[in-house]
Amino acid sequence: MTTDEPRELRYVYAVCHPLGAPLQAELTGVAGGPPRQLEHQGLVAVVGSVPERDFSEAALRAHLEDLDWLTETARAHQNVIAALTTVTSPLPLRLATVFRDDSAVRLMMEQEERRFRTGLDRLAGRVEWGVKVYVEEPEAPARASAPAVAASSGRDYLRRRRAERTARDDSWRRAEGFAQELHDELSRHAAHTRVHPPQNPELSRASGMNVLNAAYLVERSGAEEFVERVDATKDREPDLRVELTGPWAGYSFTSEEDSGEGSGEEGDT
Repeated sequence: MTTDEPRELRYVYAVCHPLGAPLQAELTGVAGGPPRQLEHQGLVAVVGSVPERDFSEAALRAHLEDLDWLTETARAHQNVIAALTTVTSPLPLRLATVFRDDSAVRLMMEQEERRFRTGLDRLAGRVEWGVKVYVEEPEAPARASAPAVAASSGRDYLRRRRAERTARDDSWRRAEGFAQELHDELSRHAAHTRVHPPQNPELSRASGMNVLNAAYLVERSGAEEFVERVDATKDREPDLRVELTGPWAGYSFTSEEDSGEGSGEEGDT
């Protein structure tokens, strides 16, 4: 017997320990569908049904070129992860992790069971915070406030350019020193840390040059103190901007190779 009904695939958001309670009834996930719990061998995969026409391998390759589609999907994915993070410490899976049906999801859970359990142990009772440090570019009016008199000679021009480069180099060294000190301090109060590559300003659309882009896995019980430590640094150095984001699920710490050990009193023993 044939059917014209569109086939649905299984979108997996995260793996977690059994929640002991249903998900929020009003929670909406990718493709507008509600997520549900699929329990197998003492673990839970949080899954949703998505149309094959949009989430087959070929369709996903095409959607990678569609920024609006990617943004909408990522927002819905994060919406589910954020809801889970309020009640547990989920191990998030990559965006657009899709399987044929429930049986394929269960098989994946069996094959990855050891990794999932290790990751869940690492994330248990913890949340991720992101910290970025930027060097603010001088404002155009400040540049214009310099003497407007033209250089009287090539030598004067070169001397002025050399002084500008020295000032920039000094500012950059100061920023790197501040960022390293901040990272060392925060690492002492995190179970794990991860330093990401600096953000590309054209992609992030953030002002200034990014000199620190780090993630910290912190005990929920120590989150308030961690935030206070970051806030205390925000006005410590002129022309440097410190940004704090979170709390998030442990995206940066889903596997051992993604996590560096913290070295402080709140780290693993």
